[in-house]
Amino acid sequence: MHTLDTPVFDADNHYYEALDAFTRHLDPAHGPRVFEWTEIGRRRYPALGGRISRAVTNPTFDPVSPAGSLVDYFRGNPNGRPMHELMGKPEPIRPEYRDRDARLAVMDAQGLSKIWLFPTLGMLYEEELKHDPGAVVLLFRAFNRWLAEDWGMAYQDRIFAAPYISLADVDEAVHELEWALDQDARSIVMRAAAPITVTGPCSPAHERFDPFWSLVNESGITVVIHAGDAGLSSNGYAADGFSASFRQTKVTPSIKMFAIERAAHDFLATLMLEKVFDRFPNVRVASVENGSEFLDPLFRKLRGTARKMPGYFSEDPVATFRQHVWINPFWEDDVNEIVNLVGDDRVIFGSDWPHIEGLPEPTDWVTELQKLDAASVPKIMGANVSELNQRRPAR
Repeated sequence: MHTLDTPVFDADNHYYEALDAFTRHLDPAHGPRVFEWTEIGRRRYPALGGRISRAVTNPTFDPVSPAGSLVDYFRGNPNGRPMHELMGKPEPIRPEYRDRDARLAVMDAQGLSKIWLFPTLGMLYEEELKHDPGAVVLLFRAFNRWLAEDWGMAYQDRIFAAPYISLADVDEAVHELEWALDQDARSIVMRAAAPITVTGPCSPAHERFDPFWSLVNESGITVVIHAGDAGLSSNGYAADGFSASFRQTKVTPSIKMFAIERAAHDFLATLMLEKVFDRFPNVRVASVENGSEFLDPLFRKLRGTARKMPGYFSEDPVATFRQHVWINPFWEDDVNEIVNLVGDDRVIFGSDWPHIEGLPEPTDWVTELQKLDAASVPKIMGANVSELNQRRPAR
């Protein structure tokens, strides 16, 4: 574990959901339509809309692999070991994965001042119910009420959990955002995907969603797009469907490995191309756990579009992007390259703790920052996300 002289704010921490996270506040009458637990063999699996989800091998997370089990794999797998050997032995779920006071104690030991806290299963289930937007609304309304009870939106001014907002129904999204604001939420989280509405998929930048973006703009809350199941098609190159299982004895690479960054690229590109930030100049968006290697080609495409369509953008679109979007790279990305692209005031640190693809100790990421100017480190490790964590109401 590394220590810093300035406060560390980890912009990507996770909980493992309680067993009743999706059902505690869900009317049991809606269970068959929305979410129910079912027993298959010796394990419990969720049924969403009556369909069994196997996106996660053990969705009860007890036992669960230790935090950062795959750190060597993501560092380039220098010893060439199979992924399933790197996973480590699953252990009983730890209290800090589900209890906020236990998490605070661990944060103290880890040298973390504050954290943003995001779903694990919750980032997967909108896709599972996309055929029924009404069920999506019911699911995440119940989920967010559980979140408020078990974690709170600003617990002890140190743990900041983000309610999940879906744009499947814009009126309900506005109502849910109003509720989140009343709960003192500092950020909201959504998947990087085109919302599936009752009339089908629609761009998140479409004017039908302007009431939502208007409230975001007015309130100054940060919108986080976080890695999850974005429902991207592999168009026949690989089998579609999300899977978080890494225990296969043989893993074959496919284009699905790039789905997370493709999803973030398309979502952010759409906000730019359809000029959300022109209509709502106080909107701030943070891309968390989506990587960063898509930025260079995205910037080239935006500038190419500006040249081909003179006068369409009010300014250099890359300058607009840099003003409104913050980036959390994968910890194994080249952070120097990202700082060169967006500036050290737009890069935020996130460890993905306690997920297996994250860091065993969050502050280990400091080792990746050694080539940066010394003044950049405290910005990336805390100051930038601290700025995003404060609401900035429109003047």
